[in-house]
Amino acid sequence: MTTTKTNTKVALVTGGNRGLGLATARRLGQEGVTVVIGARDPERAREAVVGLREEGVWASAVPLDVDDAASTRTVGERIRREHGRLDILVNNAGILPEATAAGAADPLDPDLFLRTFRTNVLGAVEVTQAVLPLIAGSPAGRIVNVSSRMGSLADQLDPASPYHALVVPAYQSSKAALNGVTVALAKKLAGSRVKVNSVCPGWVQTDLGGPDNRAAAPTSADDAADVVVRAALLDDDGPSGSFFDATGPVPW
Repeated sequence: MTTTKTNTKVALVTGGNRGLGLATARRLGQEGVTVVIGARDPERAREAVVGLREEGVWASAVPLDVDDAASTRTVGERIRREHGRLDILVNNAGILPEATAAGAADPLDPDLFLRTFRTNVLGAVEVTQAVLPLIAGSPAGRIVNVSSRMGSLADQLDPASPYHALVVPAYQSSKAALNGVTVALAKKLAGSRVKVNSVCPGWVQTDLGGPDNRAAAPTSADDAADVVVRAALLDDDGPSGSFFDATGPVPW
């Protein structure tokens, strides 16, 4: 599934074969970006790529399981070999196992924390490490960490927040940790052309929140992709080390 078009920006979207990841890939492609879908299921990745190409998007796929260190280590070299560059990384792959856990599940279940942090934090870190040399070589490198207001400590303590009543400690703390990675990496890369930001796409109609989520969530994946694409295509005077959603800055 190799598509070579190195005169345009190239973006890697993890978990890009469905939901918000696929919507983000589509929107980036519509902006003229060559899109690389990272997915662990090769058949679903192939279907996503075929669909995107039928819509006129320059798309390809790489096998990528963010839970597998061997898989993440090779993704950078494969993209370099097939595309010669990488300008945008969207760390979109994430899980919310608490949404499907039994209602009486221990909110401090270590297994839930291990699973959630492995995907939501370590997976993003390992992919970023693998492709950072390519991103750093871009004239406009952008790293977008798909986070959540549920990772905002200030928001979780605000009774007026629509998410205040939600108690999913593993997911919430994993997104807070991902936000910490955003800040640290933005500081590390200060003075370079690379910008690193966290974004909250909102409560999105995807499978992430369990079987009832699509009916309950107010935001379509296509609409939610707006803020992700905005961060991916920031111009040179855009922020780095920030956290924002469709309405503006989100408190840490």
